[in-house]
Amino acid sequence: MTQIPIIDIAALQSADPTRRAAVAGAIGAACRDTGFFAITGHGVAGERIADTFAAAAQFFAQPLEAKQRLAIGTHGHNRGYVALATESLDEKAQPDLKEAFNVIWTDEATRPPNVWPALPGWRERVQAYFDAVHAVGRRLHAAFALDLRLPEDFFADKIDRPQATLRLLHYPAAFASDAPAGQAGAGTHTDYGNVTLLATDGVAGLQVRRRDGGWIDVPPLPGAFVCNIGDCLMRWSNDVYVSTPHRVLPPRQERYSIAFFLDPNPDALVSALPGCVPPGEAPKSPPVTAADYLQQRFTETYKHLSGKRAGA
Repeated sequence: MTQIPIIDIAALQSADPTRRAAVAGAIGAACRDTGFFAITGHGVAGERIADTFAAAAQFFAQPLEAKQRLAIGTHGHNRGYVALATESLDEKAQPDLKEAFNVIWTDEATRPPNVWPALPGWRERVQAYFDAVHAVGRRLHAAFALDLRLPEDFFADKIDRPQATLRLLHYPAAFASDAPAGQAGAGTHTDYGNVTLLATDGVAGLQVRRRDGGWIDVPPLPGAFVCNIGDCLMRWSNDVYVSTPHRVLPPRQERYSIAFFLDPNPDALVSALPGCVPPGEAPKSPPVTAADYLQQRFTETYKHLSGKRAGA
């Protein structure tokens, strides 16, 4: 495989079940192969995407002192600012050469509210993008259910209070020419949850690992979202779907991306799905709540948050 498939998902909103099933089949094939695919026809306006990139640039252009007041190490719960060289997505490598800002799903009654920069209108712009891409992620879950021969709404009550995170990401170009050996924009890793929807700014850097160990360069795909299966959905599908390692190389020029991680409700039980376990075989992994599983994964990445619930 030399490239990821591009799938038009507009028909997922069709009243015709045959059309919905056809799109679900295409998505399912990609999920079984490399676990990566790109989607068009998602319904998120190009102007909305462009405005969110502008909001990201505005935030990261602030002085470090202003960003650090919102640091995730201070506020916890996986929300706020992540400084350069703070994370190590590849635990065996040097810290990643990126900075980030996290916005979580919250009803502010059961989970702490987000923290926001003092930039007029910024919260509303970013929240609007969050809501728009969240809706796309819900449609993808309906497609997963169809492909796995489950009721189309199987996941609906398992992602209505999701541990979802929107990440604005910035890879400064200053590191492109002098990055230490073994250091990357984002180290080789798999994502933790169910599915990730990524918007990129057209600057190259994302690579996906093939089954033979080689790497696929993901090209610029204006207006599309690059999607990939995470470890939690792979576990839920009893490894029918594949969570594939990927990385971001130090960019040759400044790079921004926007990642939306749609992960299950905290109390969702991640247990091998009906039809995904061959007759006579045991599930490959025991049941676990999504909260416990994701907490373990976040703790590994955010070791400086010892004692705080990073993923809640």
